[in-house]
Amino acid sequence: MLSLRNFWRRHRRKLFVTVGVLGSGYAMYKLYHAHKQRLFDLEREFEGGRATDELIKAQLQAHFGNIQRVADSITLPSSMHYLRSRISEELDHSPLIAKLEQGKGQPSTLTSLEKQQLWERLKILSFTSMVLSLWAMTLLSLYIRIQVNILGRHLYIDTARDLESSHLLEETDPFERHSQQEFLATADYLSGDGMNTLISDMQTAAAEVLKGKQLRDLLNTSQLHETIVQILDIFMSVGAPNHWVTYLMPENAISYKHQMATSSSVLLPDVTKLDQLLVETRAVLLSDDFSNVVTISLRTVVDALMDDFGLQLGGNSSRGIPLAKLLPRVAQMGPLLLEEPGSNRFIQIIRRLPEVEVFYTLLYANMPPS
Repeated sequence: MLSLRNFWRRHRRKLFVTVGVLGSGYAMYKLYHAHKQRLFDLEREFEGGRATDELIKAQLQAHFGNIQRVADSITLPSSMHYLRSRISEELDHSPLIAKLEQGKGQPSTLTSLEKQQLWERLKILSFTSMVLSLWAMTLLSLYIRIQVNILGRHLYIDTARDLESSHLLEETDPFERHSQQEFLATADYLSGDGMNTLISDMQTAAAEVLKGKQLRDLLNTSQLHETIVQILDIFMSVGAPNHWVTYLMPENAISYKHQMATSSSVLLPDVTKLDQLLVETRAVLLSDDFSNVVTISLRTVVDALMDDFGLQLGGNSSRGIPLAKLLPRVAQMGPLLLEEPGSNRFIQIIRRLPEVEVFYTLLYANMPPS
């Protein structure tokens, strides 16, 4: 017992130090283990979140890709076919040509004044058909691409909002999907309700530019180019600023609600969602950036069309042709501009314009969430 006391007396400081060191070491070990476990939990949580993000991203890209494919393979071809049919029907110049040919074979059937009036109508109709086809093709292709980007942006926002609740894209509300379909269907508005006013205003612009041009006047490629640009400028500037937007799209979704209500075999659209999409689209169409894109696209298409016309003249762009002989070629340009999108080089030219590519990139990236 005495020896134990002596040992304690001689070594107690060392024992305290040893116990302190061991205790501190154990505490450090527990802290290190807890920290390591926390890092492991955070890493596992991060990996799980990253996997979820990758899944959502893949679904987002797949669905957005589907929207683009629908637009390129169904919406645009269908709308372009409808547009071609309406223009061909409303601006059919074959009756005028038939009367002129009849008068040529039977001079007594038409007076000189009647012939002159028929040629004047044919002149205005031919240019109206060609310039209207050029404008409508350009704006329709741009409009449908705007639709795709707006839908893609909404898809991105809705997906981000649903991350916490684990909603997948396959679970999208059928009403919302129906609103997307109805929104894409507004691409046919131009060929439907917007066409009559469009034709009237384009004819007015064409008549204004052509009133001083006689059938015997010689026109070369440069003069034809100038004539087309003048018609476009007058057409785009007449009336209120950006009045041409009314040809492209409806103001609201009420008409769609009425149409859907007449059929019990389909779901009623979410009018609020459809109205939201239309409001955003109209804001884009009225923007200065889009006006610049429209101007650049129209001028580029006119230039490309004149290249084709120059080739028809054997590459001699300075060679003049009497306006009367030029009209059949002008009339043939309309159907050329409205060819199927897959083989329509003018649509491809518009898509490859740097200004157009930048515009749609910024549109998708910067569309403000509602």
